Amino acid sequence: MITVNDFKNKENFFLMAGPCVIEGEDMALRIAEKVVGITEKLNIPYIFKGSYRKANRSRLDSFTGIGDEKALKILRKVGETFNIPTVTDIHETHEAAMAAEYVDVLQIPAFLCRQTDLLVAAAQTGKIVNIKKGQFLSPGAMQFAVQKVADAGNNNVMVTERGTTFGYTDLVVDYRGIPEMQTFGYPVIMDVTHSLQQPNQTSGVTGGLPALIETIAKAAIAVGADGLFIETHPEPSKAKSDGANMLQLDLLEGLLTRLVRIREAIR
Repeated sequence: MITVNDFKNKENFFLMAGPCVIEGEDMALRIAEKVVGITEKLNIPYIFKGSYRKANRSRLDSFTGIGDEKALKILRKVGETFNIPTVTDIHETHEAAMAAEYVDVLQIPAFLCRQTDLLVAAAQTGKIVNIKKGQFLSPGAMQFAVQKVADAGNNNVMVTERGTTFGYTDLVVDYRGIPEMQTFGYPVIMDVTHSLQQPNQTSGVTGGLPALIETIAKAAIAVGADGLFIETHPEPSKAKSDGANMLQLDLLEGLLTRLVRIREAIR
């Protein structure tokens, strides 16, 4: 079983990347194969990301998934095929044990980061728990979410910055939060693509600013983020979820190559 020690104090940053939601087996394997090739070349530890279900959608007719068990089996197949860890979101307490049978990291969505029962249920699986900072919370307030997991007997915790609500339809990133949350003693990740969302659009479909992905990522590495979270897709315009702020898969290698140089420079 992997632990946070596999990702702490390493020469390079680590990467969580993949599609927003599992759309099918072929696409998941295609994305994973591409990213594995890039990260092995650049010596970047890699965790494949894919949501087995999207519970937080703007509209009732938005795509939520292909079926829980089917998507979780695909996540397990990705992990076994490429010998890499995998991460997925959970939304309710009963999902923790279910998802833990298939993946290595359980992710707590930002809107749910204060849900005590959910944090405890995730902690009790013994898996790594990645807690996304709520858009409505200060970095310092995340210590209490982290402590809930630790108090439940699990010190395998990661914290993810994903922007702070700015008005009704925008987010901003306060990079002071990365070193502040690192004082908790756990790896801190920058969620590059979700930080560029523009939520609550009148259309009911979340917008985004993908042209700024490199800007957000470079700044995160420059201030010492331990890891990056990037949603990527071969054709973001055709993605079934969050396409407006995803990185086109073909652009990932160039971006990561430049980020590795920044990491080397600050070390």
